[in-house]
Amino acid sequence: MMNRQLKGSLFNIQFNSTEDGPGIRTTLFMKGCPMRCPWCHNPEGISRSPQLVWYESRCIGDEKCVGKCPKGALALTEKGIVIDRKICDACGQCVDVCPSAALELLGKEYTVEEAADLVLRDKVFYEKSGGGMTLSGGEPAMQNEFGAALMQVVKSEGVHVALDTCLGVGWKVMSPLVELADLVLLDIKTMDESDHLRLTGIPLKWVLDNARKVSETKTPIWVRTPVIPGYTDKADSIRQIARFIRSELPSACRYDILAFNKICEPKYARLGMSWTLAGTDLLTEVVMARLEAEAKAEGVEFARWSGMTNIDKGNG
Repeated sequence: MMNRQLKGSLFNIQFNSTEDGPGIRTTLFMKGCPMRCPWCHNPEGISRSPQLVWYESRCIGDEKCVGKCPKGALALTEKGIVIDRKICDACGQCVDVCPSAALELLGKEYTVEEAADLVLRDKVFYEKSGGGMTLSGGEPAMQNEFGAALMQVVKSEGVHVALDTCLGVGWKVMSPLVELADLVLLDIKTMDESDHLRLTGIPLKWVLDNARKVSETKTPIWVRTPVIPGYTDKADSIRQIARFIRSELPSACRYDILAFNKICEPKYARLGMSWTLAGTDLLTEVVMARLEAEAKAEGVEFARWSGMTNIDKGNG
């Protein structure tokens, strides 16, 4: 019997999602990730611990939060609330007294039962659209016991479940989630071994070995590659990924080549983190279409690109 009172930490629950698997879905974003990609779109998912953030647009200048903090980690300045992250322990006392919800803790604990109840509220929409639940992150396998128990409960109600993974953990940790998944969305960021280790902190071999093992289960796979200027935008790497998909992943049925975007930039500022890609231009449609064509030329006809782009200038 699965433990319905087992707790897990989520930093977001996205309802009515259409990007993380087929149909209308509820995507649960779990805290904790083994990778440290410079372009990470969800930096709030890297740490397993809760993190305090401040939203300037919501703040009314009330100083109750400053006085409530037992560590003295908050100060109201001309620039707004400043958080001293060296001493802030994300206790949440400031959040409780903020009248405008300008302070928020990213990383809320849910029991399996609580999370399942939220997911199952939209069961009728999943049935009509062919959708379901997707576990994302961060990396769901960092909380594999909670994730597996949640998947079991949701699957027992006849709901499709998908796993969105970076493949950066050991197979013994990941396999319980893969065995329960109806679909696995997995990232292959680059086929350059030295680049992969330098950029993510994880050996490429781990990722490729895990991808092969997922395919051996015959679970349908959607492969994703984020195209990041100066990092993963090499045509040769896209060709190598396509060859790997064609020859090593027989259960793959979709290859998404995802254009770089800057939506995540404000998240870094709120978390007091620097972002190395600040000021980087978006790619053009010409560049993205060219990369899709490279993948298709290697025999991966289900390759497709998507995402934000700049207006094409010349050859991109």
